[in-house]
Amino acid sequence: MVIARAVRMNASENRQILLGDLKDTQLQNWNAAKHMTGTQTFFVEHIETPTGRMRIVSDDAHNVRAVDWDDRESRMHELLRRYYGTHAVKLREAARPSAAARALLAYFDGDLGAIASLPTATNGTAFQRAVWSALRTIPSGSTVSYGTLATQIGRPKAVRAVGLANGANPIAIVVPCHRVIGSDSSLTGYGGGLHRKRWLLAHERGERPLFDEPRLKATP
Repeated sequence: MVIARAVRMNASENRQILLGDLKDTQLQNWNAAKHMTGTQTFFVEHIETPTGRMRIVSDDAHNVRAVDWDDRESRMHELLRRYYGTHAVKLREAARPSAAARALLAYFDGDLGAIASLPTATNGTAFQRAVWSALRTIPSGSTVSYGTLATQIGRPKAVRAVGLANGANPIAIVVPCHRVIGSDSSLTGYGGGLHRKRWLLAHERGERPLFDEPRLKATP
């Protein structure tokens, strides 16, 4: 199952699709999950944000493993199964607010750099981890195209594979996949919904007020 939304690309980018990269990424994810043994326990907590209620998943070493919105819970669980294996992760409610929760709340309050140094851990492929690492180098308030991101990791022809890795990122906001846009400056897709992608980008540009409602409402 591919969760990533389709990435809108121009004709030149479409010619750069590497089917080998896509098959390799999917096979490595399957093999990684298949060979994991035992059950890991992660801790989940919830925060209220202007974009909706969110859930944060961390391990006992305080590494962030997943961040997503409550209305995207099924997506979060699918990604956890994909990267760690079916029934390989047990979620327990956190006993107290984590550093990640405090940092994300600070981010939504306007301290955009609060999330920059949060430790993360994922179980994706080497290619996916390279993409996710590159995402964290995009400055707040800036955007890059999928092609630029592919070039940055040394794989300029792997535009489509970069798009899939971006869409399969399990750690929203902290690993800022919302800062990647199409070559024509279109927003393309976003796992949390395009209305949230617009909000996050506007928030990072300092464009306020963004919404008068206490909870985000989707725009047509």
